[in-house]
Amino acid sequence: MNPRTDTALPALTAAFLGDDGTTDWVRGVPRRLRTLLDAMPRSARTAVHGAALAVDAYALARTGRRLTALAPGERERLLARLAAHRTALPVLDALKVPVLLAAGTERMLHREAPAARPAADDPPLDCTPSAAWPNRSTADAVVVGSGAGGAMAARTLARAGLRVVVVEEGEHHTTASFAGRTPLDRFTGLYRDAGATIAYGAPPLVVPTGRAVGGTTVVNSGTCYRTPDHVLTRWRTIHGFAAADGLTTHLDEAERTLRVARQPLDVLGENGRLALSGARRLGWAAGPLRRNAPGCQGSCQCVVGCPTGAKQSVQLSVLPDACAAGARIVTAARVRRLLVDRDRPGGPRASGVLVSRPDGSELEILSPLVVVAAGALGTPQLLRRSGLGGHPGLGRNLSVHPAISVAGRFGTPVGGGQAVLQSVAVEELHADGILIEATAAPPGMSSFVLPGVGRALRDALEDTEHLATLGAMVADRPSGRVLGRHGTLLRYALAPRDAGRLLRAQRAMGRLLFAAGAEEVLTGVPHAPRAGDMAQLEALLADVAVRHLHVSAFHPTGTAAAGADEDRAPADPEGRLRGAHGVLIADGSVLPSCPEVNPQLSIMAAALAVTDRWLART
Repeated sequence: MNPRTDTALPALTAAFLGDDGTTDWVRGVPRRLRTLLDAMPRSARTAVHGAALAVDAYALARTGRRLTALAPGERERLLARLAAHRTALPVLDALKVPVLLAAGTERMLHREAPAARPAADDPPLDCTPSAAWPNRSTADAVVVGSGAGGAMAARTLARAGLRVVVVEEGEHHTTASFAGRTPLDRFTGLYRDAGATIAYGAPPLVVPTGRAVGGTTVVNSGTCYRTPDHVLTRWRTIHGFAAADGLTTHLDEAERTLRVARQPLDVLGENGRLALSGARRLGWAAGPLRRNAPGCQGSCQCVVGCPTGAKQSVQLSVLPDACAAGARIVTAARVRRLLVDRDRPGGPRASGVLVSRPDGSELEILSPLVVVAAGALGTPQLLRRSGLGGHPGLGRNLSVHPAISVAGRFGTPVGGGQAVLQSVAVEELHADGILIEATAAPPGMSSFVLPGVGRALRDALEDTEHLATLGAMVADRPSGRVLGRHGTLLRYALAPRDAGRLLRAQRAMGRLLFAAGAEEVLTGVPHAPRAGDMAQLEALLADVAVRHLHVSAFHPTGTAAAGADEDRAPADPEGRLRGAHGVLIADGSVLPSCPEVNPQLSIMAAALAVTDRWLART
């Protein structure tokens, strides 16, 4: 690390949090921030360090001294002066995100140690680290990826009597390993690039995805929506996705497997109850979400691995059945490329996979069937690395559910007790492509709407228990692309229609929070952060464009879509990759368009349909 960065970053963190030596937890934030940055990709680290150096240079130009030489009050005034420049404010606001992640965890640890929970016994899995796997082996089917789609494909094929090997780039994390560890410690290990995957565009979007046995199901909210009937009709009639014909039955099976049920009210949390109250006063349709978490204890940590084992991620619900039927899982194993026999009559045919171990050595697993379930961001790149990326639609058609958050400040505490991370759905605007959900994230992960710098920001962090947060996602037009062969390079151009939906969602969430009794609404817009009533909110948002918002994105789908149109769909109507025999697509990339809801059930049902149809033809 640049020595100047090593001093500038802690000084900038101290300025952000108004560190004047009076608050113990603030002193530990720079160290925790450094740990977080070390887990991020080099591009993200470089951007943060570069921004810290830029602020340091600004301090030198304004005062003749660097940040480290300024007194706490001088640092805070300097940062406030910089934040007053509208062009600089978005950069400072982006820098606050990792600082708040680190600060939320550090504050939590000083208030209370992580609760020691009884270590739950997970169902057994047949997992072998790649370092212990032989250099060459054989199987009847190799499944690349162990998330929602890969797990369901592996179970289906193993139950049919095939020798199945699942290859997973991440590690196997148990419920016991989550208990007693801070949310941020788990965050850096469970997310690809420590959650810093970016889709570049206007605005840029953060697209967090999981990397572990169980994939993103380990770190999702547990929300389980069935694919809406009108979406299934569109997939079947417009796109020609033949597997959609029986998807209703497969959705039933996915729900049974995950033990999906309506979230009980007793652990809903005050955040969810306020959302219900506001919706009731407005006459809006709302209710507790259906989730795969029987016996949920309201630990509110779904997105960093459930520490009680209540959430039925696929490593607890689907993969144990696959392993009981004979499937094996190779962990810490990155598939470099599919092995392809190009001299076979009838065209290229898959013959297995070439896998990299963490130490750089390689192994081969030979198989006549490869099921690609590396996720909508990973599947296109893997197929390109394998020489199977020639279809013009591969990597295109990316949908991501663009999302924003708004918070309301209430006179009485909202957080601090039992709560579900995603508890209530407000579906009043769902017919228009807007789904609002009450959210309550772990410490620091719901603080991005907090305005200000210095002592004002520190005071706001001390008072987050009075905030209720809502998130809204929009059913987007496929506006993105996955580029390249290595790393994760995404482009996303938010459609004007979807930008309008996000702004409409922001107003609707503000209205809902005021109806629930909020004293003020935090908009998440840097230059218009607070509104005391709905009229003020409307006035503030009149000057807001989508580029001013903190936009995240979730649930990437569609980048190797199945369909009847040979020119547009990389996979055929049954999910078989065009241009090669023996390759099935069984993850979110196979979905023809945005599913308009949290997609876990849709992906599992599609993977079941694709593999069922393949078995029926063999």
